[in-house]
Formats: sequence, C-alpha cells, structure tokens
Amino acid sequence: MNGPLEGIKILDFTTLLPGPLATMHLADLGADVLRVSTGTRVDMLDFTPPLLPGKNFSAAGAQLARSKRSILLNLREPEAVQIVKDLVAEYDIVIEQFRPGVMDRLGIGYEALSAINPRVIYCAITGYGKDNSLADKAGHDIDYLSLAGVMGYSGRRGEVPSLMGVQGADISGGTQNAVISVLAAVIARGKTGRGQYLDVSMTDGAMALNAIWGPGAMLTGSSPGPEDTMLNGGMLYDFYETKDGKILAYGGLEPKFWESFCRTLGREEWIGRTVDAGPEIKAEVREIFRTKDRDEWLAVFAEADCCLEPVLELHEALLSDYAKERGMAIEVPDAEGGVIPQIGSPFKFSDTPVVYKFAGRPGSAEETKENLLAEGYCAEQIDEWIRKGVLK
Repeated sequence: MNGPLEGIKILDFTTLLPGPLATMHLADLGADVLRVSTGTRVDMLDFTPPLLPGKNFSAAGAQLARSKRSILLNLREPEAVQIVKDLVAEYDIVIEQFRPGVMDRLGIGYEALSAINPRVIYCAITGYGKDNSLADKAGHDIDYLSLAGVMGYSGRRGEVPSLMGVQGADISGGTQNAVISVLAAVIARGKTGRGQYLDVSMTDGAMALNAIWGPGAMLTGSSPGPEDTMLNGGMLYDFYETKDGKILAYGGLEPKFWESFCRTLGREEWIGRTVDAGPEIKAEVREIFRTKDRDEWLAVFAEADCCLEPVLELHEALLSDYAKERGMAIEVPDAEGGVIPQIGSPFKFSDTPVVYKFAGRPGSAEETKENLLAEGYCAEQIDEWIRKGVLK
C-alpha cells in the first residue's frame, strides 16, 4: 500500500498557498489529486522566483503541485462545467479556494455536486468563511492574523507588530484545518455513507491559535500586549544576538532548564529566579551573549540541556543533518528524468509511508488530454473541446 490515502480521489480547484499545500499533503499521503486549473486564474506562486533552472516555473510551484495530475478547463464554458460534473461522480473530495458563491455561480458548488454524488466531501477554504458580514471581503495572511488578535501581542513593545517569514493563518488556519477537516469527514462518511460541506475559514483558524491567552482575554475583557507574557518576550524566552551578528534562541521555561542555563553561563546566583528573571537579568544575558560568536556559544552549551538553539537561515535549516535524517530534505523526480530538491512530508508512518511520485509542473494541453483520456473520454471528443475552447 502506497500511503494511507491510496484509493482516495480529489478534485483540486485551489491556487496560491493554503489549498495547494493541503492537497500536496494529501497527495503525499497517497491520494490521487487532479488539479483543475482555469487557465485564466494565474497562480503567482507558480512563477515566484527563484525559477527552476531552464524552466519557466518556480521551485515553489514544483513543490506545491507535487504528485498531482492536472487539466486545464475553461469553466465559463458549459461543456467544461459538465466535465467537472462527470468527474465528480467518481471522486471522493472536492477542495476549492474561491470566494464564497463563486463555485455556485459556475454551477459546480456543493449542492450541485452532492446531488450527483451524495458521498462527495466538499471543502471550501476562504478567508472568513461563508454566511457572515466579512464573507465577501478580500484578504491575505496579514489580515486574518490581525483580525484574529494574534498580531495585537506579537512583536516588541512600542513598535508595530512583527511579520513572520511564514504565513501562520494561511497554513495553520487554511492548510492544516482543511486536511484535518477532510480526514475527519472521510471517517464520518465511513459511518454515514454521506459526504458533507466543510467551511474552513483562515481567520477562524488564526483565532484558534490564541489557545493560551485567549480564554483569559475573554474572561477579563483585557488583552496581553507585546512582551507582556512569558512566551512573547516578557521573560528570557527570546532571541539574543551574538558577537558575529548571528542569533540564538533561548526557550527554557521550566526550572530544570533555567538551572542548566545559569550553571553553563556561570551565573548560579540566578537559579531560583525562573519566574522573576526581570529586565535587569535579561539585559545582562544580552550583553553576555555579545561576547562570543554564535558557534562559540554553541560549543559552550553543547552538553547543556536548556533549550538553547541557533536561529538558522532557511538554507542552513533545510540542508542540515537533521533535515536529512528526518526525511525533510528530499529529491523528487522531474519530467525530464532529473531530480529537484524539495521539502519532505512531516507525516511519518510505520506501515504506509508517504510517496513522492513526481515534482509538479505547469498544466498543459498535452497533459490535459492525457488525463482526460485516463478518465475515459475519447480522443475525438477531447480534440473537439480543444477546438471549441472548452479546454485551455
């Protein structure tokens, strides 16, 4: 068995990051994913630098489309809509990332598709969900995190919030919640025999990230600010610059880690002050770390069990021994017989391991024809659709 989702078939109408990353995870887990691209809705991540050497396609696009087949349909044409309706009869899951109502207007929303296949699981990933006052608004990750209250206590006191290098609401609220919802719905369908509609809001997912401080804010009607809590810079849990301008991350919260940290620094007098290690101690720690280079400090702390790690640059992290040992740095075959370096799947199974079939590539007329032939359509019909503009 190649992956725990072998035999599950998915129609993928997503673009950008949240949906494509979700369907990539599902493809890694063995699902058969068929991307349905409109040919008019350009996915900027397919062409975001760096491009693959000698190709007009990005490294990110090749990753997010990994192991997915694709077809190009002009969904403004009734015959293209009919192709989707034909396909959904044999598919388990539909995942889309349009604004609410777009798929309905095209004639391939949940009600239309579930009437054809009552077992279909239909997952809609949107910024704000459906049936609310914000449903039709445009947004991106920064908007969802801001409305969810996350950015209100992120960053440094007296400064504007700090952006992260990754998209927290897109990935946690969109990608991960879509995957969780889809897999839960598959289990439910095994009991009921019916599919259902999954309303995944990235803002909802971002709100759920406030798991520690959110309940208290609701209870008291007041909110933490930047550097107010033990996890956002209010204690020694923070980043520290070294002599060579690199950064160390200290995450020791528990007394045993703090004790190890203090002994390694030669500051035994600080032991016992885990909770009340205030600004004075933090300022001294900053000065101490500026006396040596990053790698010198890593050597000093090599045997200390205290949650101290380097802040790696992205290429350092992805090319590290850890990444290779954990299968997070992989090589995936491309269409020309070579390989492309990519980030591996975080999912590890003892009996049904993930499988990387091939790196993604831009959709094409040739691949559209190949995949429609595989779905049972005849060559003459496909050629006629090409002439009429039904296929892109």
